[in-house]
Amino acid sequence: MKMNLRKTAPSFILAAALLLSGCGGTASEYKFEGTAPADSEIYVSPVEGITDDFLRGADVSSYLSQIESGVKYKDFQGNELDEPGFFKLLAECGVNAVRIRIWNDPTDKDGNSYGGGHNDLDTAVTIGKWATEAGLQILADFHCSDFWADPSKQKAPKEWAHYTFENKTAALSEFLKTSMERLYTEGVNVTMVQVGNEINNGFAGETVRERINSLLVTGTNAVREAAASSGREVKVALHYTNPESSNLLDYARDLKSDGVEYDVFAVSYYPFWHGTTERLTEQLKNIADNYGKEVMVAETSYLYTPDDGDGQGNSVSSDTVGVVLNYDISVQGQANEVRAVINAVKNVGDAGIGVFYWEPAWIPVRVYNSDSPDAASVLDQNRESWEIFGSGWASSFSKTYDPNDAGKYYGGSSWDNQALFDFNGEPLESLKIFRYVFSGTLRDMEIVKVEDIRYESGIGAAVEMPSSVPALLNSGDKKDIPVTWNVEQVSAAEASGSGTYEISGTAEDNGVKYELICILEIKKINYIKNYGFEDADMSMWDIKGNGVGKEADNNKRSGEYSLKFWDSKPVSFTAEQKIDALPKGKYDLGAYLQGGSAGSNPVFELYITVNGEKFSAQSGVTSWQNWDNPIVTGIEVPEGAEVVIGVKVEAAAEAWGAWDDFYLYEAE
Repeated sequence: MKMNLRKTAPSFILAAALLLSGCGGTASEYKFEGTAPADSEIYVSPVEGITDDFLRGADVSSYLSQIESGVKYKDFQGNELDEPGFFKLLAECGVNAVRIRIWNDPTDKDGNSYGGGHNDLDTAVTIGKWATEAGLQILADFHCSDFWADPSKQKAPKEWAHYTFENKTAALSEFLKTSMERLYTEGVNVTMVQVGNEINNGFAGETVRERINSLLVTGTNAVREAAASSGREVKVALHYTNPESSNLLDYARDLKSDGVEYDVFAVSYYPFWHGTTERLTEQLKNIADNYGKEVMVAETSYLYTPDDGDGQGNSVSSDTVGVVLNYDISVQGQANEVRAVINAVKNVGDAGIGVFYWEPAWIPVRVYNSDSPDAASVLDQNRESWEIFGSGWASSFSKTYDPNDAGKYYGGSSWDNQALFDFNGEPLESLKIFRYVFSGTLRDMEIVKVEDIRYESGIGAAVEMPSSVPALLNSGDKKDIPVTWNVEQVSAAEASGSGTYEISGTAEDNGVKYELICILEIKKINYIKNYGFEDADMSMWDIKGNGVGKEADNNKRSGEYSLKFWDSKPVSFTAEQKIDALPKGKYDLGAYLQGGSAGSNPVFELYITVNGEKFSAQSGVTSWQNWDNPIVTGIEVPEGAEVVIGVKVEAAAEAWGAWDDFYLYEAE
């Protein structure tokens, strides 16, 4: 079934209306193909080949709890919006679908909300009716849990907790059927249904593949039966995450092998965690080509500010360890990210059907500023709203269901700096990206900023500073521009030897000068080849065992890659490199390790053998991005010695982590 919006008005009329009003027009009657470039403060180039039936979605699951907490949203003229007006604004700005999560029973025994938007079926009906009235399609996202379901937790609803598998199967079918019937009876325009949310490692309390996929068969069948009995057509989506991982194709293969019938393979894609958009396209295209499925991104977002707006703290900010922020932290950077993801899905071909932005309206209830005299009072008021109305990510009442996470860290929105509205409810220009991907904008491409850089040089050689530096353009691309450096500072660094130095520089483009700093690191010679796994050639590494390989994801310490390990069975491997023609001398060997779930008595050993004699250091893992640095020091290497460096890992099933940034330096 084609999921098209109704199209009645000629495109040139709508284009004129858009230019006059800032968004304008009549919701549900938009046709964006062929619209003229828009005047805007941000630069956007059109996405080639995009059509009106491409889903441009927004997950608005927290909207009702937000307005119940007193949050006010405004249009681009500063007018406060009522509920129909809010969804009309979304439609006017190019959104043609909304996604709403649904939990079975997100309350404790006394009826207190777990928070997170209090997304029970009643909430979905209320939000869904407003969205339907605005002409939007609805993606119903059934977590099949009482609270958040994601790769780290897939807890069964408390009512099902002690069911046999057969009874759970029957309960799942009944829940989906009755929920769908209610949505359709209430007039909610459900055109797509997710059975489960980020189900990589489980679903509805089950963690074994056969049981997971058996439930998915039941769930997808129930959705289709409910739609058919209501005289409706619906697409069924299954939702995974970590699209950068090679495991993604395994899920699609297993679904086919286990007879799970579905229409759309959906993924979460957050650029700061999940690799490049090129990798995203590659993975989705492989699934579309090999398994005949439509594909889409069910969740994406990006930060427009590093600031915290409600006192909760942000999941991702400019100083977050272990994330890759490849776009500028600005409204322009946010728009660039959304356009890039839409383009990545469109590049799959006809099977790439859409992109949903996650929680663009999850802004502070009251704006918190830690430096303000009333900061404590504002935070207390926010906490009260989070508890009463469920407008934070979790309330204290959630501890009865999720004691180890929400029960400890409950509070507000850690995502407010990634919304498409500012902290005061004013829409950002990036909200219009969903129509700008058709028209583009009239703004010229220009330099946004030239950032400080890092540069490495080997010890004992003349430092050859780079002759150009990358300048960030408002398109999100980079342009090399010439730079001159402070010669005296460079000479002083050369004379001082190994260490880290600040070198000031001036870059120039079209007569405009940009001052910047280069952090120059003069390093000892590292005798390990491809020490950070960044080179395509891995032939120098001899890797034996299971559960290990080079990966580009959020487990690296630097660069894009690391030597990542994980397996569903016990992890056991060695990774070695022979060091040829190592000069006679004394050396230090080191590396970096992070990870978790290693089990009892694991082995994480860094070692070096010199003419067969082994020297080693033991290490261990504690948590994600908590890097240990095992070092073997003072290793005597005679002339012509045979030298091998390596690591050995023996750990439990489900152990995970990564090695990165090996070094073999001559000792001081």
